[in-house]
Amino acid sequence: MKTLSLTLTGVLLATSALIAPGMAYAQTAPVEQTPAEQAEPEAEPEEAAQLDEIVVLGRFIPEPNRESPEVAAFLTAEDLQRTGDSNAAAALTRVTGLSVVEGRFVYVRGLGERYSSALLNGSPLPSPEPLQRVVPLDLFPADILKGVTVQKTYSVSYPGEFGGGVIDLQTIGTPNEPFFTMKASLAGNTESTGQEALIYFGSRSDFTGYDDGTRSVPDPIALAFSSGNRIQAGPNYTAAQLRLLGQSLENAPLRLLQEEVTPVNFSLGVTGGSSMETGIGSIGAVFVAGYDNSWKGREGIRQSGRIDSGKLVLADDYDFRSNENNIGLNLFGSLSLENENNTVKWTNLFVRNVTKEARSVEGIDDLGGQAFRRTDYTEWFARQLFTTQLAGEHSLGEAWDVSWRAAYAKTSRDAPYETQFGYGRRPTGEIIHNIQTNRIQFGELDDSVVSGGADVSYTLPLSDYREIVFKAGVASYDNERSSEQRALQFIAPNGLSADQVESRVDYLFSDFNIGPFLQIQEITGSNGASAYDAQLQVLAGYAQVEAEIIPLVNLNLGVRYEDGEQSVNPFDLFGAATGFLPTKIEEQYWLPAGTITWNFAEDMQLRLGASKTIGRPQFRELAPQQYTDVESDRTFIGNPYLVDTELLNLDARYEWYFGRQQYVTAGVFYKDLENPIESSVIDQGANISQTFLNAPKATIIGFELEGKKYFEFPDNGMSFIANKKWLIQANYTYASSEVKVGSGDTVTTQNSLGIAQPASFYVVDGSRLQGQSDHVANAQFGWEDDTARSQATIIVNYVSERTSARGRPGEPDLIQDPGVFLDFVYRKDFDAMGRDLGFALELRNLLRTDFDEFQTLGNSTIAVNRYELGRSASVSLTARF
Repeated sequence: MKTLSLTLTGVLLATSALIAPGMAYAQTAPVEQTPAEQAEPEAEPEEAAQLDEIVVLGRFIPEPNRESPEVAAFLTAEDLQRTGDSNAAAALTRVTGLSVVEGRFVYVRGLGERYSSALLNGSPLPSPEPLQRVVPLDLFPADILKGVTVQKTYSVSYPGEFGGGVIDLQTIGTPNEPFFTMKASLAGNTESTGQEALIYFGSRSDFTGYDDGTRSVPDPIALAFSSGNRIQAGPNYTAAQLRLLGQSLENAPLRLLQEEVTPVNFSLGVTGGSSMETGIGSIGAVFVAGYDNSWKGREGIRQSGRIDSGKLVLADDYDFRSNENNIGLNLFGSLSLENENNTVKWTNLFVRNVTKEARSVEGIDDLGGQAFRRTDYTEWFARQLFTTQLAGEHSLGEAWDVSWRAAYAKTSRDAPYETQFGYGRRPTGEIIHNIQTNRIQFGELDDSVVSGGADVSYTLPLSDYREIVFKAGVASYDNERSSEQRALQFIAPNGLSADQVESRVDYLFSDFNIGPFLQIQEITGSNGASAYDAQLQVLAGYAQVEAEIIPLVNLNLGVRYEDGEQSVNPFDLFGAATGFLPTKIEEQYWLPAGTITWNFAEDMQLRLGASKTIGRPQFRELAPQQYTDVESDRTFIGNPYLVDTELLNLDARYEWYFGRQQYVTAGVFYKDLENPIESSVIDQGANISQTFLNAPKATIIGFELEGKKYFEFPDNGMSFIANKKWLIQANYTYASSEVKVGSGDTVTTQNSLGIAQPASFYVVDGSRLQGQSDHVANAQFGWEDDTARSQATIIVNYVSERTSARGRPGEPDLIQDPGVFLDFVYRKDFDAMGRDLGFALELRNLLRTDFDEFQTLGNSTIAVNRYELGRSASVSLTARF
């Protein structure tokens, strides 16, 4: 065997061309031979030209890692299929340093979702959630995704709101071959399927994700809302008018809780695509449509504590039951045109996710003198997202490349007929109505984003094997939100009879009783507490240079300028002065970032990165409007005095790709945060609420380890082992965070009305940053059998304790313990009836890990929110045509 012999300089020059991002050798096309030339015998090659082996650097480094100069993680279509996750949020739990909160929001390196940004094909998205500006990632079904990029070091081509990372969801593109698939699945959970659970009727079409108009605001109520007059007895409304308004509200279908055996979960989906060659290039189309109907049952306890003589003692103690019916609809379509130098793609996505919930909470209320209380809830939350994007990439000769994108996205959250009815107990034990605690709410939130951007790059050769790429771009982002909430209540001016307070809820609030005994009134908050408009406008420009400054050392250096203006405008729905000045944050930032990548040895890289980034308060964190989170039944209220967070990010990572799709990586990171935003528990009148504040400073330091290895064994009589390709993949992240509070540091809270207060009163120096887990670990063990066309994977996910909210002054923080999750996924393809079919079995939460949020001091522990998640299983069948 003859091996190419090169000097060190020659090796470096030859290999550097292979690893430089975006660089490729120009190859000469094979020359077509005449029949006579083909018949001639080939000449013997010269001895010196015989090469049996050429050793080059970087042959195992995957293309995404080679092309990206940043520290990044990539989920491929193969990864999404292996883990079997139904949506993007679930899939991202497998990525190093990532954890998912509430099954929807991704925390990167423990930093809350406010420190990360989510993009769809490079364009930002609005959120339908009142408490978040970041779109919940459970809205994106895995079927529409080609892959996901999680970039953990900042690049100036991305938005400046970056702390933990950028999550870029890439949708499926033009297929090389036509395809069409149909998929159906059935699933169940031990806590819900086949169990007696609370329900309410709603309407006959609820299963579609759309009601039949039952929950529409009644015309008389809508007219009263638009009048600008509060609904109440007095000069605005007569007793007859109030009776008409009260009787116009839907009664039994939306208020009466019942019990019913929960059915199985099921979903249906179709995908398809094709392409055709034309005179202007390849035109392709892809579509995805899906429907799923699932149930989530919860039964647990909710407690609160208070300090008594230096000890944490039990205050409120409630048991709760909840049953959610989640209906999801998604439609995705993409058209593309591709030719040698141009690609234009039009992408459209519509997602609707509806939660229909019945819930009952009962127990002992501390503020009520340890009295028994029960509250029943019926709710309907419709979250909807529509986005359309037009994007293009163009190659203008050998040196110039241009890309552009323009997108419009709109989300909404409609919450009609949020009903709440309270009960008490007589000394003799009978449950009776507590008429003072009934409530019916109508809430609407609309959020839209218009965004656009353009990038241009110029490639300048430095030598035959090295080049420098100059890149510049501009981007605009205009996010507008409007939120409004109206609340109604029935009162009994002359009291209720003994029979009435013991009657069924739909009988009590029937038309017969409304007028003579019950009267409607509006309790919508005033002073700007129930409505606000908000806007965030960002204009940005950046410039960066990427160059192989010396062989095998690649430098990516740039700076981004952002001019941002954020405003939140609370207004009174009845025309009065709000008492709150509009919040306006106008800031300009220069955000530098740089990364050096050194391919110092065979298939090994070392990356060093540094950057400055920001985190802006979310609209809901600035608005003084109260909002009740249905997951915890806690009230949240914003703080209009919040300011931006500024971050310094430092990273280093070693990467060794020792085989195809096999690697070991190790990295360290450090973050310094100025004015990080945290959630804090406060006393708000007679109730406990959560608000937000800027802690003075915080730091995070940690390291990450990740490895992936395939094993194949010889056949020594154990064909089950020998016929398979075995996989072991694991990652671990350790992060230590510390909030720093000096003697002179202050914070400004919503209650302080703009007056600075000592920070030590709200935040303990040296405490852990909110949302930060010290340990995050994931592991996958499995095999692939190409002969049997099967695949099996055991998946383990662990997240250690994290602070969910700061306790009230003088009380310990609230802690959540996510725990360990064990899943199993099995897939097998087979042929039947002339069709290519695929079977999948998924078993989730095999260890039966519970949801556990608590508060502890000494030997005392308060179960703030605790319930069983149960085990779940699903089977699916896919037909490919």
